[in-house]
Amino acid sequence: MSLDPKTLKFDDKGLIPAIAQDQGTGEVLMMAWMNAEAVAHTLETGRVTYWSRSRSAFWVKGETSGHVQELVEMRIDCDRDCLLVIVRQSGPACHTNRRSCFYTAIRDGDEVEVMSPMV
Repeated sequence: MSLDPKTLKFDDKGLIPAIAQDQGTGEVLMMAWMNAEAVAHTLETGRVTYWSRSRSAFWVKGETSGHVQELVEMRIDCDRDCLLVIVRQSGPACHTNRRSCFYTAIRDGDEVEVMSPMV
């Protein structure tokens, strides 16, 4: 059975959040947006493709940086309004050159940087 993107619940802009998780470590790497075409392209090519809201364009992860996300598996949450893309990540996932975009923790009410840039 293949995925029919019409069964997903996109927001009023035609987007759905996609959370990228590292296959080996289970670490949450990033969250970005996909539209129906990005979902289809990701499934067809195995290269995770997002929709850039700021550029209004498709963004194949790693196309310019070399920090590729290879799709291992795509999962749909119970409400069908969020995706989990399990990936093999090459290099940092965050544009700040950190392994994960979630590098700031709130500890005792203060923001604490818990991860340094890789490069």
